Amino acid sequence: MTIPDRLTAHLSQKHIAYDTIHHIPARSSQYAASLLHVPGRQVAKTVALRAGEKTLLAVLPASWHLNLKKFAALVAAEVSLVDEQECYQLFPDCQPGAIPPFGELYNLPVYMDQALADVPDIVFCAGTLCDGIRMGNADFIHVVKPRVCSFAEPGDPARTDAGAFAYEEGGGK
Repeated sequence: MTIPDRLTAHLSQKHIAYDTIHHIPARSSQYAASLLHVPGRQVAKTVALRAGEKTLLAVLPASWHLNLKKFAALVAAEVSLVDEQECYQLFPDCQPGAIPPFGELYNLPVYMDQALADVPDIVFCAGTLCDGIRMGNADFIHVVKPRVCSFAEPGDPARTDAGAFAYEEGGGK
């Protein structure tokens, strides 16, 4: 699979400078960060969520975890992860677990954690498990216009209470 045409066309149309990065398949953003020798705080992971009847994207540093309770309070609705089967339908041109953070391409709102908004350059999945894109964060924010707020917490690999945190394990995470 290649980078979705709609993503490359969108970046070209918006005249955004970016670099593509090819790497071995990575089923998590944090693993991709290690492959690319980039700090996890600069790699964006995209999580597809269901908030009530709406679907949305949460974008946060790869080394952080989404706090579902905090996010639910933010959107004033019960929040759950979109399951892998629904991800196939929502993102048909992407591999499972490889959602790019451009919600406008899929008519979905985007929420970006403040911790990621503060880094100058970001790297994110480009629709495949083997491809990433590096671009200026200011350009990303200008194009995507995410709602920037605080809903993630620094990662703790020993933490296992999935009721509080969304862990990245493939699928739409």
